[in-house]
Amino acid sequence: MKKYYFLFGEGSKVNQIICAVLINLPVFVYGASIGWISPMTLLLQSKDSPTGRPLTDTEISWIAALPYLMSIPANYLMAFMGDCIGRKLTLIFMSIMGGVCWIIKLSSLSMWAFILARAAIGVSCAGAYVTCPLYTKEISQDTIRGFLGTLVILFHTSGNLFLYIIGDILSYNTVLWVCLSLPTIHLALFLMMPESPSYLMRTGKEEEAKRVLGWLRCRSADDVFVRRELQVIKDEQTKDESSSNFILKAVLSDKILFRAFRIAVVVSLAREVCGSVPVLNFAGDIFSMAAGSGLVLTPNQQAMALGAVQVAGSALASIIVEKAGRKPLLFSTSLVSGLSMGGLATFFLVRSLGISAPSWLPIFTLCLCIFCDAAGLQPVSVILTSEIFSFKYRGTVMATTMSMTSLSDFFQMLFFKPLATTVGAHVAFYFFSLVCLLAALYVILVVPETKTRSLSEIYLDLRTKKEKALDESVNLDKLEA
Repeated sequence: MKKYYFLFGEGSKVNQIICAVLINLPVFVYGASIGWISPMTLLLQSKDSPTGRPLTDTEISWIAALPYLMSIPANYLMAFMGDCIGRKLTLIFMSIMGGVCWIIKLSSLSMWAFILARAAIGVSCAGAYVTCPLYTKEISQDTIRGFLGTLVILFHTSGNLFLYIIGDILSYNTVLWVCLSLPTIHLALFLMMPESPSYLMRTGKEEEAKRVLGWLRCRSADDVFVRRELQVIKDEQTKDESSSNFILKAVLSDKILFRAFRIAVVVSLAREVCGSVPVLNFAGDIFSMAAGSGLVLTPNQQAMALGAVQVAGSALASIIVEKAGRKPLLFSTSLVSGLSMGGLATFFLVRSLGISAPSWLPIFTLCLCIFCDAAGLQPVSVILTSEIFSFKYRGTVMATTMSMTSLSDFFQMLFFKPLATTVGAHVAFYFFSLVCLLAALYVILVVPETKTRSLSEIYLDLRTKKEKALDESVNLDKLEA
């Protein structure tokens, strides 16, 4: 411990950054797994398909959608494992499942192998948005937990882009071997990382928690800052012991916890129903409409362009989230996403009426939507959910919100195109626009700012004026007594 302490200087944040990067490396693998479907769809449905026959649209749709369906039960599995065996072992299990996905694909080209491999990705999906954000939050100090929390989206989008690029230039089997090397490297490196201090405290390992926290903060284990932070964790967990052991029952019965849960559900669903998921799958048609503008891209190049926009958005979020705050960033990206979806819907509407419209408009609105999704909606919603609950509730709440969003993603992947064809694409995009604009209004009226704030400070904002007045009255009576 002292080696790292003296090497980086007292109070350095480098150990937290190293640990957070390794925590989120499996998210990069998950992003690559999801991105794999884009360049490989063309190959698997061509006459040169490595399977020996072109796969049907139905087979491809199920291969693409299955991870989201599998992640629904996997969310609760990962939350349960995180609370029972610890964040570290759960993350190692997630990384193993990421490797299993590529091993299965290397072993067989049968349809059952694709289905089994994509089911394994569902476990990685659950870990990416349940285990990794919680683990990252619990090793981070308040001043940089927002920055480190955005890494989950940055690594996800970077994984997508990485696969778009290598999928376009490497052979089918070479892509699989490259991707298999990633979880293998992660497993070798992550064994050196510590367990979450919050989990160690919950299991009665206070001395080890103190040493880990000292290493993460690049301070002596007996440093006053370390002891103060450890006391905050202890107080938080002591308070949790007085509530019901049935976590969802406690959340639903406690007014403040329920308000926090409602915020987590709303911002998580807004993130997924903002239009980004179907937009990414509908991108080919939109780029085809824009061909008259002189922009001619192959399908893989389209994916790379969108992947680059996503990475740029998530990189911006990492830079500004601590300066701008959670609430302003979430509001502004929700608002701009709503306006961009409205612009895209209007393009489809006027086109259906036979009226000419600027060919650059769909490309511009498409990129703006994807950029805002990666810059605010995705990272802030994940950070916010992890910040407004104590250790006892974080895993279950994250699992519940992720199950809801996974179900919405599954249905969007399966049914968006048929519904858009039936009722018109403009109707669907106007709906997405409305969702984003309502989310922006909800953020302004309901969502509290959580940047660098403690849980008690956040919960104070969730109290109504009547409840605050009652608390003041009770405290005054105690002083007079």
